[in-house]
Amino acid sequence: MTQNNAVLAGLIGAGIQASRTPALHEHEGDAQGLRYLYRLIDLDQLKLDSSALPDLLMAAERMNFTGLNITFPCKQAIIPLLDELSPEARGIGAVNTVVLKDGKRIGHNTDCLGFAEGFRRGLKDVARERVVQMGAGGAGAAVAHALLSEGVQLLSIFDVEISRAQSLADNLNQHFGAGRAVAGHDLPSTLGQADGLVNTTPMGMKKLPGMPVPVELLRAELWVAEIVYFPLETELLRNARALGCRTLDGGNMAVFQAVKAFELFSGVVPDAQRMLAHFQSMNG
Repeated sequence: MTQNNAVLAGLIGAGIQASRTPALHEHEGDAQGLRYLYRLIDLDQLKLDSSALPDLLMAAERMNFTGLNITFPCKQAIIPLLDELSPEARGIGAVNTVVLKDGKRIGHNTDCLGFAEGFRRGLKDVARERVVQMGAGGAGAAVAHALLSEGVQLLSIFDVEISRAQSLADNLNQHFGAGRAVAGHDLPSTLGQADGLVNTTPMGMKKLPGMPVPVELLRAELWVAEIVYFPLETELLRNARALGCRTLDGGNMAVFQAVKAFELFSGVVPDAQRMLAHFQSMNG
């Protein structure tokens, strides 16, 4: 247990004022009888970018932070600044949780587990032969690992940087076997043959409205999953539901990655159902 049953945690990312994560952690901390404070470290508000990460990490250590969550655009940039990586974080190549303990910075990835749990709950019986994923960043890497672990046979990854999509596909094929992932080139054709579509880009967030794919490429037979959770119904999900698609919003991933991060920070196993109910109450 941490000193005096107290946890001081924070979230580093850009444009994170709408994050539900602080409330999720603090509410569960109260329920567990912990002194639990969770602070936002918003790069946009501070007029900083990911080059400030070394200074921010050092400041957190000096102020005795227990740990930090890491979000867009820092999940990969943080890795060279850490002392150790969990097997999941090393395999995925992205970190969303850093535990600060005994002078060491230990990187974890709870996004993969978070998405997989939500997928199992919301889309457990869907076809998964061919899936299209939009985005190959830090969150995309975690989601891609989760999708292949959950039985997707061929994952086609599209990214504005084709080299980033190719690099992620190469990493996945090393872990899951040759040919399980490819960098996508022709979105209309690939999506036309796909069972499912997953958005792991920030497109659809309140500050980045819009859709990651043209609406005319959606069809009723596709299932559509989203990792954006503010708003909970993105433009992509709204259009997909109007066509009759099965959908999965970003809420479960947000909650279940926080469940594991809470345990890593506090040493206490949280009540996942209580955290899910609290998240749902915040989204009315």
